[in-house]
This record gives sequence, structure tokens and C-alpha cells, in this order.
Amino acid sequence: MLKKIKSRFNKYSTPLLLISIAGNLLLGFAIVKNTSTSIPSQNVTKVSTVKDPLFDEINPVKGYEINASYKDLGPKMLAMGVVDYDKFKSTYEKSGQTLPAELDGILKNSSNKKIKITSENSYFLLNFFWAVGLANKSRILDTGEIMKYGGLKEAGNFASTGGWSLAKGNAMDYFSKGDLISLTHEQEDLVEKVSSNVYRPCCNNSTAFPDCNHGMALLGVYELMAANGATENQMYEAGKYFNSFWFPGNYYDLALYFKNKEGKSFKDMPGQTILGKDFSSASGWQSAKQWLSGKGLIKAPPKQGGGCGV
Repeated sequence: MLKKIKSRFNKYSTPLLLISIAGNLLLGFAIVKNTSTSIPSQNVTKVSTVKDPLFDEINPVKGYEINASYKDLGPKMLAMGVVDYDKFKSTYEKSGQTLPAELDGILKNSSNKKIKITSENSYFLLNFFWAVGLANKSRILDTGEIMKYGGLKEAGNFASTGGWSLAKGNAMDYFSKGDLISLTHEQEDLVEKVSSNVYRPCCNNSTAFPDCNHGMALLGVYELMAANGATENQMYEAGKYFNSFWFPGNYYDLALYFKNKEGKSFKDMPGQTILGKDFSSASGWQSAKQWLSGKGLIKAPPKQGGGCGV
């Protein structure tokens, strides 16, 4: 098992990744067994009260809203079993917290509330849309890259599948099985196009290869946005902020990089540019981090992100 993991890391990751993201060793291609349901560090880390305008650029205090509502996604997922309410709720209780009433209601009831990601609900949305991306019928899941390494038989061994422990049954019982979000052929093409160009700092894989929770969750967000008529640019811009709330430490580094290397603000940088492999992949982010280090510009962000598990 360890040999198999190592060979896949060598092909799809970089040695820098093993050094810089030690807490995320089970990234893409990880064989996931006996996963924990404890809440990750991003939900219990204390955030500095010192005002930092740069951090406010990547994690706006007012959050980032998309033109889509929850509708009945929560009740649908509870009904099909991809989300077990008690397990979902317990992730908060085990850290000494409670699931806020507003978020509890989104799980159990239909809601016309527009979706807005904030520092307070980013962990909830990560898990909520992880389940959406995992369960919604999708061409990306049925025939995409996640099927290229052993097909359906091996697809349950990724962090995004084997690591989903908040379902009533085995995660693969729900893999691409639900009609949660209906997409036209053109909308599905749009999701594939954007997802193929969007990366995340925990690995070198695009969202079109959703092998970890962050990739699977963003896939779910993109499916919902496409179904609600979002444009390509709107999807890139949304991905820029969803990723930033899920990886605040990494995107703080990138904001520092753009400010000092290119004299540009994070908020003015095109989402497609930021989310591309040159910056948002593990190797791309590490390259920017090394440039900052060489210039003595490394700063500790007010908040760090969590790992690739529940």
C-alpha cells in the first residue's frame, strides 16, 4: 500500500509538497482507511484580531456570494443518505462546538438563501459541497481522470471518496448516483472546461480530477453555478474566493507574491490566472513561496487552512 502511494506521489506531486504540506500527506491518490470524523484545524484555529488589509482581500469580511441558492440540496442529500445528519453534526460537537442553527436549517430544509462563503461557514460549505460533488451524476466522475486508475473498482480509494465518512453507507454507494443538480450538455461542457483549468495548493491535480475533498467540493459548486446560468468568468472568480477561504494560508502567500513581484492586488487579479497551474497547484504555490522567502518577504497569515479530510 505504501509503495503504491509513493509511486503516485512521484508522478503527480513534487518533493516540495512532502516538505511544505506535511499535514496533507494523504492528498490525491491516497489510499484512505479508518478515516477520522474529527473537525480539521481550520475550524478550531484562533484567528488573529490584528487588522490585515491583505488578508481581507483573500477572505473578505463580508464573504463572497454566488448567484445560486441552496434550494433543496440539503434535504435531498439527507434523503439519499450521502449525508448522515447525526454524523455531520457530530463533527462540530467533537470539537466542543455546535452546528449553527442557520446551517442546520440548510441541511434539513429547502432554502432560497443565496450561497455566501465566509470564514465562519467555510468548513460547513467544504463538507456540504464535498457531498454534492461526490453524489451528483457527473460526466467528470463517470468518465474523467478519476476513472483512469483502476476504474470504478479503485475509485473508492481516493481521499475524496474513501475519506467521505459522513454518509449512511459506503461513500461509493452514492458516487455519481444522485440527480441533485440537473445540467444540460452545454452546462456540463462548461463545468469540464473550467474545472480542467482550476487547481488547488494541496496537490498538482485540477478540479476535473477531484481526488480530494477540496476538488470534489469545488466541482459541486461549479455544477450548481452552471445550472444557474453562471458564465465562465463568474465561475473562475468564485473559485478564486472559495479556494481562498479553504486555503487561506496559501492564498495569503500568493497575495503577497502578486503585491511584491507584480505590483498587483489579489482582488484585481483574474480568477483564471490565479487558479491556474502556475499559481494554485502545489508546485505553483511553492514556487511563489520560494520567491517570497528569497526576498525575505514571508509573513504568517492570520489563519491557516485545514487538511484534506473530514
